[in-house]
Amino acid sequence: MNIVIVGSGYVGLVSGVCFAEMGVNVTCVDVNKEKINKLQKGIIPIYEPGLEEMVKKNMQAKRLSFSTSLSSCIKEAELVFSAVGTPESEDGGADLSFVYQVAREFGQNIDKYTVLVIKSTVPVGTSKTIKQIINEELDKRGEKIPFDVANNPEFLKEGVAIKDFMSPDRVVIGVESQRAKELLTQLYRPFLLNNFRVIFTDIPSAEMIKYASNAMLATRISFMNDIANLCEKVGADVNMVRKGVGADTRIGSKFLYPGCGYGGSCFPKDVKALIKTAKDVGYEMRVLQAVEQVNSYQKQIVFNKLYDFYKGELKDKNICVWGLSFKPETDDMREATSLVIIDKLLKAGCRVKVYDPVAMKECYNRLQDKVIYAKDMYQAVEQADALLLLTEWKEFRLPSWQILKNKMKKPLIIDGRNIYDAKELEKEGFDYFCIGK
Repeated sequence: MNIVIVGSGYVGLVSGVCFAEMGVNVTCVDVNKEKINKLQKGIIPIYEPGLEEMVKKNMQAKRLSFSTSLSSCIKEAELVFSAVGTPESEDGGADLSFVYQVAREFGQNIDKYTVLVIKSTVPVGTSKTIKQIINEELDKRGEKIPFDVANNPEFLKEGVAIKDFMSPDRVVIGVESQRAKELLTQLYRPFLLNNFRVIFTDIPSAEMIKYASNAMLATRISFMNDIANLCEKVGADVNMVRKGVGADTRIGSKFLYPGCGYGGSCFPKDVKALIKTAKDVGYEMRVLQAVEQVNSYQKQIVFNKLYDFYKGELKDKNICVWGLSFKPETDDMREATSLVIIDKLLKAGCRVKVYDPVAMKECYNRLQDKVIYAKDMYQAVEQADALLLLTEWKEFRLPSWQILKNKMKKPLIIDGRNIYDAKELEKEGFDYFCIGK
């Protein structure tokens, strides 16, 4: 089977290489010539464990190739996946300009029955507009070529994206015809050997499942953060509360870890987009509005604890930040808590030194010389008046307390991810603050 994936970002590249791993002939298309040139040389533009090796393996096997032109490879394809970005627009909705451009090129170039599969996260109802655009392009050509539009949302978690794709909880596919269903069933048949579920729905339901899933996970995070903040006020321990709540089989323990807010390319954008979708049809998503407000507050909580400790006297303080990416095992800093904290530290007159195992280059791209970049985690804390832990990378979990204490000007740790033991830190002579305790 031959497929084309338009958009060689996180979703497109991971999807393409995983399909190729299963024996599909895949061409990944992107308008960014520099990115495609690098991919053709085996240089990966994103950090994802295991991805580089799989890309090189499948390129050598000639199952995976890269191009800047959809028109040059669409004739051989039975399925074209749209995995282009849908960034947040000024009004909080999803910017669909890239998705619509793919639809136009699809209509301009198909010469036989082909299915356009939307893997990009798009608001409910987008498929109708996509079909209209394709028909308009076919009318301009004077052609009556059959096609279908389908929706196949992705549920990849950065850091374990390959595992998620190869062994997913479920595959959701929205279709309108039996022909499209059969073609997509054929594509996903190798994955059926692992006995996972393929859920076929109508297209609007598939579009909604993606948003509802991310909104539910974001809600659980914000709810637990709200509970954590209340625990601090009433003297409860949120870690004990989390375990007690998560032990209920109706609730479960996943996404109940309190911290300093969620970030990334999905949760913030998708929550806002779902709120905007509801507003457009005259409905108010009250719960999700609160979820967004709690998360915005939570991203500032580590700074607030630092501010309170020093009674607002932060000018000329040396502050170390461990962790820049929005989560471990990725260099993605989109909507990262670190960006909010660093901005507030700089405005308060602090000198900020940062360290992250993989996101230093991305941080420099965003902040340039506004912060100091350390070579390792221990160099970062030299003469620090405080250490702020914002991303729970494994190498941060068991540091040498003696080295930290010797290097730091003030043995103060504010743990935004609750990975340390308060009693141990206090025994070692640190002032220690975490979330919800």
